[in-house]
Amino acid sequence: MMKAITIQDIQNAKNRIDKYINQTPVLYSHKLNEWLGHEIFFKAECFQKVGAFKARGACNTVAWLIENNMKPDLVVSNSSGNHAQAVAWASNLFGILSSIYMPKNVSKVKAQATASYGANTIFCTDRITVDEQTELAAKDKGTYWIPPFNHPQVIAGQGTAVLESLNKLEDIDAIFAPCGGGGLLSGSLIVARAMSPKSEVIGAEPKNANDAAESLRKNSIQTLNSTPDTIADGARTLSIGELTFEYLKQLDDFFEIEEEDIIYWTQWLSHLLKVRVEPTSAMPMVAVRKWLSKQKSKKRILVVISGGNIDITTMNKIWRKDFLNNIPSLAS
Repeated sequence: MMKAITIQDIQNAKNRIDKYINQTPVLYSHKLNEWLGHEIFFKAECFQKVGAFKARGACNTVAWLIENNMKPDLVVSNSSGNHAQAVAWASNLFGILSSIYMPKNVSKVKAQATASYGANTIFCTDRITVDEQTELAAKDKGTYWIPPFNHPQVIAGQGTAVLESLNKLEDIDAIFAPCGGGGLLSGSLIVARAMSPKSEVIGAEPKNANDAAESLRKNSIQTLNSTPDTIADGARTLSIGELTFEYLKQLDDFFEIEEEDIIYWTQWLSHLLKVRVEPTSAMPMVAVRKWLSKQKSKKRILVVISGGNIDITTMNKIWRKDFLNNIPSLAS
């Protein structure tokens, strides 16, 4: 049984990485709050190093390895994009070589950024092959595998985003975050239970990539047979991990999101907040709207915008149909 991750682990992670990462802002939209009748705050990890929250977990894990005299010769990882960039950046930061295995359909901007941080990028036919090749490479002497989510130090690093937020915000009724492998949600849950026990913690994933939802329904980890077809490329994981599953089971609610709803909120958040928002980051707003529609009093909500890396192909898909003439509301 793996040792539980604690709020102290996440505070330790914050102390390790503070001097390397960006203290990202918390944003809000007066207009959105007016339309929905609630207060919604956005932790804007699109302003993070590498453009995504993943920098936190990767940086913490590499720093933790060095702190414990376990500095490897080579770091390897498997990723569909943001984690790849994060591991490449963190490894380069601490003078360690890295090799990143990626599916061939990965976002081009994420692949190019990963290479620009000095990583050796290896492209595989699909996500299953990516995971197999990474596991094989990790067996080499002097090599350390930093997985995208199923690692205590990765989760502890991801949790620092909500830790920073709750150090600034009071009386938060609910915290929403997207779910790919569940690392961000796991870290967020640990922080919330320790710092703001009244806050519900709620996840969202694409209906087209609903391995986490299926796992929660069946109370066992379910694995997708192939790379899912969703515009939310940060949530194309084939399955959650044994470690993250234990935390996801403790969530207060979990929503499966339709593709058109993801695109709708990607457009609106980009417009209202004047920042670049990845489709994966927009998913939680669908869950926010559904959750708020059932509330009887005014609520204060925290949403983690997980990243802002979008290539031109995805951008074209997002703006193929204009949703900005349909103003957000709590009406179904």
